[in-house]
Amino acid sequence: MKIRALILAFAWLFAGEFTFSLVQAQQRGAANGPPRLGFRVAPPTYQQNCGTCHGTQGTVTDGKKAPSISELQEYSPERVYDVLNGASNPAHAGNFSDLQKRQFAEFLSGRPMNSAAGDSKTMTNKCTSNPALANPSSGPSWNGWGAGVQNARFQSASNAGLTAQQVPNLKLKWAFGVPNATEMYSQPTVVSGRVFFGSDAAWLYSLDAKTGCIYWSFGADAGIRATPVIAPIRGQGTTQYAVYFTDVLTRVYAVDAQTGKLLWKVKAGEHPRAKSSNGVAVSDGKVFVGFSSMETTTGAVSTYECCSFRGHVAALDANTGKKLWRTFVIAEEPKPRGKNAQGVTLYGPSGGSVWNVPTVDTKRKRVYAGTGNGYTSPAAEGTDSVIAFDAETGKIVWQHQEVKGDAFINNCGATSRGGDNCPDTLGPDWDFGGSSMILHTLPDGRDILVAGTKGGLSMAFDLDKNGAVVWKTNLAERPPGAAGLIVFGGASDGQTAYYGLNQNGAVVAAVNLADGSRKWTTAPIAGARGISAAMTAIPGVVFSHASDGTLRALSTTDGKVLFEFATAKEFQTVNEVPARGGAFGQSGSSIVGGMLFVGSGYNGQGSGGNVMLAFGLE
Repeated sequence: MKIRALILAFAWLFAGEFTFSLVQAQQRGAANGPPRLGFRVAPPTYQQNCGTCHGTQGTVTDGKKAPSISELQEYSPERVYDVLNGASNPAHAGNFSDLQKRQFAEFLSGRPMNSAAGDSKTMTNKCTSNPALANPSSGPSWNGWGAGVQNARFQSASNAGLTAQQVPNLKLKWAFGVPNATEMYSQPTVVSGRVFFGSDAAWLYSLDAKTGCIYWSFGADAGIRATPVIAPIRGQGTTQYAVYFTDVLTRVYAVDAQTGKLLWKVKAGEHPRAKSSNGVAVSDGKVFVGFSSMETTTGAVSTYECCSFRGHVAALDANTGKKLWRTFVIAEEPKPRGKNAQGVTLYGPSGGSVWNVPTVDTKRKRVYAGTGNGYTSPAAEGTDSVIAFDAETGKIVWQHQEVKGDAFINNCGATSRGGDNCPDTLGPDWDFGGSSMILHTLPDGRDILVAGTKGGLSMAFDLDKNGAVVWKTNLAERPPGAAGLIVFGGASDGQTAYYGLNQNGAVVAAVNLADGSRKWTTAPIAGARGISAAMTAIPGVVFSHASDGTLRALSTTDGKVLFEFATAKEFQTVNEVPARGGAFGQSGSSIVGGMLFVGSGYNGQGSGGNVMLAFGLE
């Protein structure tokens, strides 16, 4: 294997749309540490060189069983690296460079080498005390992905502590450098005066919101892409509140919100290539989480038995981690569907990843999630769909499939290549991506679910009519590519939904929730990049987060820019860790008590980074 092969490495993202090379990964890496691909990028040569032995089950040769990929995922990157450097197994004696061995190790374990560097014990800005955590529901907060289980991504005036008139006066208050991190995508949760977020270097942090001093850190087993949620917990001694989150290898955690002590941990994904993306929703003593997979990036490799992953949603007991139910979005189990030109058995149906955070309907006791594209042709029912699950049993109550026949795998051509793993017809990959559903009550009392698709549609579903479509608005000026137009979703102030569009110019569109009519669309900004990251709103203001790293605040009246700040630069940090901002690509900002918090640096949409930023008023 030569280093040139790794230049073809491809990114793992919500549906595998973006590709970038090793050279780019090196240029866009963290402000400290060696260049690495990390867990978001699967070295393409892994399957050819390692996957045939360390596959879904693991193989037996001369009476010795090679560990499966699931077993290898339990190893530390240091252990994998040491094995690759050992001489005991001739199969490991390939012509691998040291960098390649590190990349294999980090890909398998889902975290970087030397992850201990992220421990708060080594930091210079430890808080002088750790006062008792106030009830998270007793004061202003931004709790979880959407600031509540309805996922509106809207902060009320009283909780925001920030008006449209004050927004132009925002100033950077502090910056926190995340050690050993390549990029930032765990959106900060802010409750009880504390900021909680995770890092791709596998650490969860608790900081003081005003000063950025650090209370504690918790070392997870793999990188954390998820937005944490703080909620009450029972039966765990004196612990009153837990931080719930997932790592990228589908482990769900509950840790003490006061101290960072582990309370329980459960491996919840149901497939060796399963991954966890945006995070969890917590409601009525249950943790709801959806699962995606790496098969969208490995599926095209001819030695891989493509494909057997089916997206699923699971519910766990919030107090114990006990699995309550698990429901696949594709009902039919994968079966052999023939062989490719290499004689490798192929499987299907597959796909339907759940990239978004589930939305909870406490009134109807239902959970809603959008699903991704299929991996195999024909794309099964349940892909590119909005699905309603019974919160108690997991039973599917209703579902709406928006795009039929949408099968997509990275590195496949537009049409069948004959005898390979690729779908007969590729794409268009216009699924619901990472965009969480927004639950909203109209002035006439109707409850609707508002969704955005990568194809550029904003849609509303009637929740009292089994998901009947109320309206549908196309925001695309031209058919988007697989990268999508609405990617990680919009925000709603109760009257209007606001969407950033993933096209050059940082365009934002406002849609009337009552009838789907478009209120306004901003003119493209010369030289600006697109917006794939989620939007955030407060009364009178909507915040966008562009792929060039520019944070903007726009008037909800007409889209006029009120404030902007370029984050793609170096920052002096409160913990004295070298840090640089970069692109925005997944998470938006969290606004609480007159302050705005946002992480900057996302490789999938531009340049990586390793900084958490806090803005406030003078």
